Amino acid sequence: MKSDNLPRNAVFVFALALVVYIVAYSGIESRRTRQGPWQIAFTNDAAGTPALVINQPALAITNVRISFPGETRPPPTNSVTALALVELRPVPFAVPFGQCVFMDATSLPGTLAFELFGHEIQLLPRVLTIDKVEQPWRSETLLALPSVKSGTK
Repeated sequence: MKSDNLPRNAVFVFALALVVYIVAYSGIESRRTRQGPWQIAFTNDAAGTPALVINQPALAITNVRISFPGETRPPPTNSVTALALVELRPVPFAVPFGQCVFMDATSLPGTLAFELFGHEIQLLPRVLTIDKVEQPWRSETLLALPSVKSGTK
């Protein structure tokens, strides 16, 4: 092998490594994000009862509603705050009814854990947990959680 081919071969190997890296990274990132994030809406009804509405279209989870009767969120309106938690951020961080205490968005939809009005709510692709009790995902359901203030948790 002649020494004058060394720069040309080095450039070729570098270009090949760069192409392999770009293709591999794009494939991994596409697989990681293909299902998309949880879609969470923090809302309340006209009476002021706060509610959490959860959707995850890729997992066929739609309109799972968790309400908090006995709790209030000022001002009582039909306002909606929607979140699609995609980017990692330091936990805990504030959300409208409490805080997000755990977030793993390594592979979407990931895992989220909230503390809302004294309840621990975890969103996992396999199951929903409320106060460490597993609930199967059932679209179009309403779960009413008792007020922690009344001591009936």
